[in-house]
Amino acid sequence: MPHNDRPVSLTGIKPTGSATLGNYLGMIRPALALTEQYRVLYFIADYHALTTVHDGEELRELTYDLAATWLSLGLEPGEHATLYRQSDVPEIFEIAWILACFTPKGLLNRAHAYKASVDANEEADNPPDDGVSAGLFNYPVLMAADILAFDSDVVPVGLDQKQHLEIARDIADAINQTYSPVLKLPEPRIEEDVKTIPGLDGRKMSKSYGNTIPLFLEPKKLRKTVRRIVTDSRRPEDPKEPDGDTLFTLFSAVAPAEDTEALRARYVNGGVGYGEVKDELADRLIEIFDEPRRRYEELMADRATIDAILDEGAAHARELAGGVRERLRHAVGTAR
Repeated sequence: MPHNDRPVSLTGIKPTGSATLGNYLGMIRPALALTEQYRVLYFIADYHALTTVHDGEELRELTYDLAATWLSLGLEPGEHATLYRQSDVPEIFEIAWILACFTPKGLLNRAHAYKASVDANEEADNPPDDGVSAGLFNYPVLMAADILAFDSDVVPVGLDQKQHLEIARDIADAINQTYSPVLKLPEPRIEEDVKTIPGLDGRKMSKSYGNTIPLFLEPKKLRKTVRRIVTDSRRPEDPKEPDGDTLFTLFSAVAPAEDTEALRARYVNGGVGYGEVKDELADRLIEIFDEPRRRYEELMADRATIDAILDEGAAHARELAGGVRERLRHAVGTAR
């Protein structure tokens, strides 16, 4: 795969289940847009998923599902975009061990996921580390290796994920302080304008809440799901407040600006019923995702095509990570 002079952006996606509208609007669509100015690396974080997924067949299926989802939604591997499995790049895990040897334990003690587990144990009156695996504790080190192995320039993160990048930078800085500069320090790309996507019940759209709109539902099931969006009891002729309204927020996220403003006026002035807006939203979603759904189904029925794309991506990723690994090995004294 040819090299180019664009800066590198890296995005990791953990295989946790079929994509939802919230996943698409909050992460997939913004990440795909980065190909306009970056050389983008997308990886399926299957080894990260091992902290929670312990069924081998389930993990394989989730991996294929995630790859098919991104490919069907517009990811085009080529000069500016690479898609690979984390587990297909062994250089990452050698780099992770080197990084671990320069990572203070106290830094990992402060990681959000670990602290949340300790806090949950405290509330349940359990030992602090009850149920906490070494994988969960060392999760930030592997994530740092994912980032640093490719000389990433930027890493798109939400505000809640910024700590992971800060840890990666701290580890890289410790190595650079010990040796001559070896690792590039990436910058965060904070997607502050990405809104929280509400679910059917108005809370943040989340699989754990059971309030999601799956992307690849057949049209009839999609309409039925959209009909379940919770609204208030105001009549069609009553004025309505668009800001903070779940239905309006979802419509505005997928409709052109002029259509959104037209609907806003109808909300404020009265004259539109929630049922009508639900039908319009369902129409938009069917129009946007009907063809990707067909493509997704084709890919899931043709795993060999997915494997070929991931294998090609892994070859390119290994080439990039291999260079960083050799720099590290020379620095720490393990190179021949």
